[in-house]
Amino acid sequence: MTVSKNINNPVGQGGGQRKRQSRAERQNNGPHRNLDRQGAADQKAELVRKMREKAAAAEGATAQANDDTAQS
Repeated sequence: MTVSKNINNPVGQGGGQRKRQSRAERQNNGPHRNLDRQGAADQKAELVRKMREKAAAAEGATAQANDDTAQS
């Protein structure tokens, strides 16, 4: 058996065909990454919702304080 000089190209070892990969898969943008991105988008949406609720509550408290001082 012939011995290869390159460890990544062993001669005499049956290789077979490689799976045809799309450009996105070659750039590591496979379906698993889409799920990760969806999860990140969900987390961001939840965070934005919480921040808006907090801001609305603070704005309501400020408006309430302004009403109280105007009535005094």
